[in-house]
Amino acid sequence: MRRLIRWVSPVPDTLGIVAGQLAPCPASPNCVSSDAAEGSHRVEPFALAAAPEVAWKVAREVVAALPGAVLVREEPAYLHAECTTRLLGFVDDLELQLRPRDAVIAVRSASRLGYGDLGTNRRRVEALRAALVDRHAVLAP
Repeated sequence: MRRLIRWVSPVPDTLGIVAGQLAPCPASPNCVSSDAAEGSHRVEPFALAAAPEVAWKVAREVVAALPGAVLVREEPAYLHAECTTRLLGFVDDLELQLRPRDAVIAVRSASRLGYGDLGTNRRRVEALRAALVDRHAVLAP
């Protein structure tokens, strides 16, 4: 299926690691994060099933293979990908942070435009989790 529209939107200046964590979600229901304290924004981090460096390598490979994903920033313990939705071409930001001391990968997925996302970001995170579980990089919830 061809993308009908590509929405151009600026990269948020809130992306990245701040005080050791991923940016907080906005009040709108179009973001999920393992750093959210509770509520509708909260998702569990990915608990490592493999050595941190192995799990991180697998996570990078899986993110790069997600439909519509483009890796835009890679650091030793941080990854940012832009994920373009298939039908309408909205760009969402997917971020991962490796936290070897806690044996987890923190995750955040947020829409750049609009108020709601019809569950797109949560589905993306859970699909990523399932792919990482299948590759024995993280534990099943």
